[in-house]
Amino acid sequence: IEHARDPHKRVDALMSSRRVRVLDGDVVLADSDRPVLLFETSLPVRYYLPPEDVDLSLLTPSSAHSRCPYKGATTAYWSRPGKRSVAWCYAEPFPAVTAIAGRIAFYNELIDLEVDGVRLDRPTSPFSRPADRPGS
Repeated sequence: IEHARDPHKRVDALMSSRRVRVLDGDVVLADSDRPVLLFETSLPVRYYLPPEDVDLSLLTPSSAHSRCPYKGATTAYWSRPGKRSVAWCYAEPFPAVTAIAGRIAFYNELIDLEVDGVRLDRPTSPFSRPADRPGS
């Protein structure tokens, strides 16, 4: 299901050299200094990481899928034990955000992120509720 586009919403994807570590407790799921930062109105910053910087052996592929009117259709979701749909990927996103193509992002609401050595607070967003996440 895809929600309608909001004319007051904006999405920007910017390359960065910030170091991003993704953790589930003490388990490091990803470590990258090549993220694409995705800024989307009313949502926390999403850090899209190259797949080679993500330890996919620690993630379980999921059958979940979703569509976004700003980014396109997801092509993959992954879960962790006790946490469904924690990460996702857009293989062919819309032209405005092609920089995220093939990269993997994690829900900051479920998984801990460190940016340049500082652990980020877990944000509250519409995706904080399990019922609002694909595959949950």
